[in-house]
Amino acid sequence: MGRITPDVLGRWRDARLRQVSAGTVLRELGLLAAVFEEARREWGWLDTSPAKDVRRPRAPDHREVVISRRQIRSMLGEMGYSPRLPIRSVSQAVAVAFLVALRTGMRAGELCGLTWDRIHDGYCALPITKTVPRDVPLTAKALALIEQMRGFDDRLVFGIKTATLDALFRKYRTRAGLSGFTFHDSRHTAATWIAGRMKSTGLPAQQALLDLCKMFGWSKLDQALTYYNPSAADIAKRIG
Repeated sequence: MGRITPDVLGRWRDARLRQVSAGTVLRELGLLAAVFEEARREWGWLDTSPAKDVRRPRAPDHREVVISRRQIRSMLGEMGYSPRLPIRSVSQAVAVAFLVALRTGMRAGELCGLTWDRIHDGYCALPITKTVPRDVPLTAKALALIEQMRGFDDRLVFGIKTATLDALFRKYRTRAGLSGFTFHDSRHTAATWIAGRMKSTGLPAQQALLDLCKMFGWSKLDQALTYYNPSAADIAKRIG
């Protein structure tokens, strides 16, 4: 560890940037920086952290993708989903996970790790998330979608792994002749839709924003701006 210098990390950064996105390199540098800092501060293995003097790549622009209802219908059709049919295939399970994501803003990993004992009346409990544990509100429609999964897997609600969900989502997106969005964009879509519904119920703006942050697990209010992506046309309609 003592032989790792800023120059070594800089060359590693440049090599990684030829393989993966800047966002990935930023996350990996953050992990390395945390390791070096722990070694310096707690264990006394280093005098200084070499990560401090490494230039970070420019952070990528935030995505502002809201999946359209037409795209959603096309995806559901390709995955063989129908609200009137029992869930029998993995592709149908992915479709239900997609619909629940659109109604809750839950991440792919949170959905795939969700177990039946975490489902409660009006909410589900997420003890392990990307940030902090949280309870996610479940509307009647979201609960109805989850109930469709009964019998598919005894322990896991959706019975699929995150890698499987991601691979099948991309596969059926291609089959539908679509592009330009990922499963994670369902989180952007959910934030935009849910924020609009909160406004229509007459909630004070401050409470609606705090509720949204609590639901999505955001610790800072400005994170809502990253995920709330209404179109200019929608905003124009609301302001008359």
